Amino acid sequence: MTFAICVEDLMKRYTIDRAGEGRRFNYRSLRDVASRLPSTAWARLSKSPLSSGTADFWALKGVSFQVKPGEVVGVIGRNGAGKSTLLKVLSRVTRPTSGRAYLRGRVGSLLEVGTGFHPELTGRENIYLNGCLLGLSRRRIAREFDRIVDFAQVEQFLDMPVKRYSSGMYLRLAFAVAAHLDAEILLVDEVLAVGDLGFQRKCLGRIGQVAREGRTILLVSHNLAAVQTLCDRCLVIDRGTACFDGDVSGALAVYSEMLALQSVEDLVSRSDRSGRGDARVEALKVGPVGWEGDGIVSMGEGLRFVLTIRCRRALRRPQIQISISNQSGQRLFRLTTGDQNVWFDGMQGLSEVVCETLHAPLLPGVYLTTIAVSDLEGPQDLVEGATTFEILPSDIFGTGRIPKGPGDLIYVGSRWSTSGRPS
Repeated sequence: MTFAICVEDLMKRYTIDRAGEGRRFNYRSLRDVASRLPSTAWARLSKSPLSSGTADFWALKGVSFQVKPGEVVGVIGRNGAGKSTLLKVLSRVTRPTSGRAYLRGRVGSLLEVGTGFHPELTGRENIYLNGCLLGLSRRRIAREFDRIVDFAQVEQFLDMPVKRYSSGMYLRLAFAVAAHLDAEILLVDEVLAVGDLGFQRKCLGRIGQVAREGRTILLVSHNLAAVQTLCDRCLVIDRGTACFDGDVSGALAVYSEMLALQSVEDLVSRSDRSGRGDARVEALKVGPVGWEGDGIVSMGEGLRFVLTIRCRRALRRPQIQISISNQSGQRLFRLTTGDQNVWFDGMQGLSEVVCETLHAPLLPGVYLTTIAVSDLEGPQDLVEGATTFEILPSDIFGTGRIPKGPGDLIYVGSRWSTSGRPS
C-alpha cells in the first residue's frame, strides 16, 4: 500500500543545561565574566556529563505511524508531549536523532508563528518564496495570489516586511499560503490557538475544504471539537511516544483519562506552570457538593473544589481563581475569591481551600479546570488543565429528556409565566 507519510522509529534528542551548572550563569559585571572563563572553558573541554553541565532530553522516543493519501489525522497530547517536535521533524525544520520519515508529495507546513517566512521580506515576496519552495511556477502562484490575500485580509500590508506584522497578521498570511498553494501534504500545528473566533472558523472551513479535495493533513490541535469534526483518525502523543493510534473517539477517551490522572501527585511535580512560586497548588479534587474526594457530578448538582495550597510566606490579600473550560478550550465561567470580596489574608504554610457552587450550569461531558493563585506581589501559580471532571446527563426538569440544543455550551434553569390565557 502506498503511504503519504511513513514514520519509522523516530527519535529526537535535545541537550539541555543542568540547573545551576554549565552556561547558566547570571553575570553582573565584566569581572564576573572574566572570573567564570576558566571554569567555563574547562567544562566545555571535559568529557564528563557532570562537568559539562548538560543533560539529554528525548522529545521523541520511537514514534512510528503511517498516513494514507487523503487521510486527515489529528495529533493530540499534553503540553510538552512532543507534538510540535514531530511536525518540525516532518517539515525538515529540525533533523531527527535517529529513525526515518518518508513524505510523498509537496509538503506545506504551518508551524508556530515565527517559522516559514523570511522576516526581512515583504508579505508579497514571502508568498512567492513559499510557492517556489513548493516547486510551483510563478504563473501558478499568481493564479492563487488574490485568493491568498483575500483570505488573509492583509492587502494594505503586503509590501511591508513581515517582521513588522502582528502575530495575528502573520498567522493569517501564513495559514493562507499553506492552505491555498497546492501542497499534497499539509502539516498544521495549533493554527487555532491564535486569532479571533471568526478567523478560527474560517481556518476550520478551509481545512475541511482541503480535506474534501483529497489532500493529506496532519493536524496538531488542543481544539478537540475541531479534531472530532475534521479527522478520520487520531494519534495521542505522551512523553515522546505514540501511546494511541486509532479512531478519534478512542483517542479523546485516552486523552481525557490522561488528564484525569494529573491528580494529587502530578500537581506537585508538574513543570508546565508559571508564577513566582511563593504559593503552589499541590492538589485539586473535584466532586459533587456533600461528597469527599474526586467524583462524577450529574447535571444540576453543585460542584465542590478542594485545593491544597502550600505557601512559602504569608500571602498579602491572596486571590484564588478556578476557571472551567470545555474540551475545545472555551472558558465557560470562573470562580474567584476577589469577586466576592473574600480574602484569606496572611495564609501561609499548608492550607486547604474549599469552594462550592450552588449548582453547575454544565451539559454532559468532560471539563477542564485551570487554577490560579496571586497576591499583592503578583501571580504566584498558574496550572492550566490541572484536572478534569465529568458531568453525567440527568433529567433535571423532569421532562424525560436532557436539556441540550445544537451548539449549546451551558444550560440555565428558568421559570416561565404569562399574563394571557393559554389557548
